[in-house]
Amino acid sequence: MVYLTLFICFIASIILTPLVKMLAFKIGATDRPNQRKVHQKIMPRLGGLAIFLSFVIGVIILQPENVYSTAILAGAAIIVLTGMLDDMIELSAKYKLLGQIVAALLVVVWGGAQVEFINLPFGGQIEFGFMSIPLTIIWIVGVTNAINLIDGLDGLAAGVSSIALITIAGMAVIMGDTFVAVMASILLVSTLGFLFYNFHPAKIFMGDTGALFLGYMISVLALLGFKNITVVSLIIPVIILGVPISDTFYAIIRRFVNKQPLSAPDKSHLHHCLLRMGYSHKQTVLIIYAIAALFGLAALIFSQSTVWGSLIFIAVLLFAIQIFVESIGLIGNDHQPLLKFMKTKRNNS
Repeated sequence: MVYLTLFICFIASIILTPLVKMLAFKIGATDRPNQRKVHQKIMPRLGGLAIFLSFVIGVIILQPENVYSTAILAGAAIIVLTGMLDDMIELSAKYKLLGQIVAALLVVVWGGAQVEFINLPFGGQIEFGFMSIPLTIIWIVGVTNAINLIDGLDGLAAGVSSIALITIAGMAVIMGDTFVAVMASILLVSTLGFLFYNFHPAKIFMGDTGALFLGYMISVLALLGFKNITVVSLIIPVIILGVPISDTFYAIIRRFVNKQPLSAPDKSHLHHCLLRMGYSHKQTVLIIYAIAALFGLAALIFSQSTVWGSLIFIAVLLFAIQIFVESIGLIGNDHQPLLKFMKTKRNNS
């Protein structure tokens, strides 16, 4: 029954996406090119609605039971409504953030999905107490915006999200978490059906409807899969979402270094840097897919490591990320402290 439902969701997404495309043009949910955009013509957005509707079909058929189910779906409805409004009339940043916070509150306060404590690697426990609610909300809103920020090339956000969902579903199966495995799988096939139309050259964009919905769902599923456990295990969802989280983190650093507002848009995200290096649109997307897949594999290896092995693994991973970031100029071509230090050491030896 599960496999049949997943097939139905995949086909539903393929059928619904062209219908959503027509709706997008009808209601004016389109994306016009400008100096920051890569596309050269008016494109329909709102494609995330097809992903959401296909996902809902799967949930209705399988009805995965969990104490969080109702709250998750209610939050999803709020986040999709927020995205649809933004795709149609371009909401201000504060209203988009408000929609995200309301969706997160539904899951965290009403649903009760909170990171309440973590067990330390070498004994002891950290209780978050009253801070568990704001910390969990920050996680959901942060990941939601991270997915939204990487939605800059055809198929990029959908593909990276799909890779993250494969990893989450796979690890949920290993951990015996049927609910997270089923929900992630339904969302995965719904996204893959949409990706059929969204991969370069895209016929439709997912818009904020899709980016916010995927970010919200991935953040919640990762939270449910790994909450209330060890510090080491809590790092797993961060590694799984390595591409959007690191891109967002370095965007914040970049704006701080350049003394720009955190909300200031720019053309220095990961995909922009790779395009400037001479890679084509499709090559850039495939390279980022490969990086996301490596993060997924890293999360799987990390989850099977010992405590000391995990700590060494994290140190090596952070070093590799920093080298890569400086090599492509993600913060800026003049901001390469580690590469300059290594060059100095080489010259002195």
